[in-house]
Amino acid sequence: MMDLKGKVMVITGAGSGFGREFARLGARQGARLVLADVQQDALDAVSQELGEQGAEVLAQRTNVAKAEELASLAAATMQRFGAVHVLFNNAGVGSGGLIWENSIADWEWVLGVNLWGVIHGVRTFVPLMLEQARADPEYRGHIVNTSSVAGLLSPPNMGVYNVSKHAVVTFSETLYQDLKLACPQIHCSLLCPAFVPTGIAQSHRNRPAELGNQGPATPSQLAAQKNVMKAVESGRLTAADVAELTFAAIREERFYILTHPAIIPSVATRMEDLVQQRNPTDTFTPRPKQQPSS
Repeated sequence: MMDLKGKVMVITGAGSGFGREFARLGARQGARLVLADVQQDALDAVSQELGEQGAEVLAQRTNVAKAEELASLAAATMQRFGAVHVLFNNAGVGSGGLIWENSIADWEWVLGVNLWGVIHGVRTFVPLMLEQARADPEYRGHIVNTSSVAGLLSPPNMGVYNVSKHAVVTFSETLYQDLKLACPQIHCSLLCPAFVPTGIAQSHRNRPAELGNQGPATPSQLAAQKNVMKAVESGRLTAADVAELTFAAIREERFYILTHPAIIPSVATRMEDLVQQRNPTDTFTPRPKQQPSS
């Protein structure tokens, strides 16, 4: 069990949603905080809030899709605190639509944040954590990668997002096995939430201009955004609830964090489809309109 008092927590996507609640809960438990987000005003607000409460905070604007910005964050972390104990690879964005209608820019943006952000976080911070573990037999570290139930299922009209989150699942499961081989002092968890009221439905607000689309959204993309907005806003579990569940998993060194147990039967059905070699079960009723052919 890890006592977080005085430990250094690095959180990406800390300006809103789960990341902000991880930071708030960490501050209440006495952790020292490294907060990263691509949205400067949101990052400043969280940093100011927690700093006024007495938390030690380092805040740095970071685009997790860029390896050099994660490297800069790690350097600043070590310079300020000299250690890292808990890493939350949490930054994420959402996009949908029929899978053949997504542009190259859509793929580059979503994979850049959701997948490459996790890859860059692990490649940058885990070697620092391993170094600390080698130097101190009492050292304990933990990594939490944020995926989604979309990483365990394959709902239609969400292809780009599904791909990014499925990749995080297998990346994290492999990380778990690799850490068991290399360093039992460091553990990891995989967070797979369903719909929770966070800012992900408005994640286009932070989409880089160079990865914007030239034309209007297709009918399927508009439908996906509308459906996600409705589902997110109707979520009963809050981001603070998810943070509590996540910190419990860290204490218990538990890998899978499924915040919505009601999805487990759907996950089991998907596994049964595979084992029985039957066609994927259709769990989605509404049919999005397709972009008219030119």
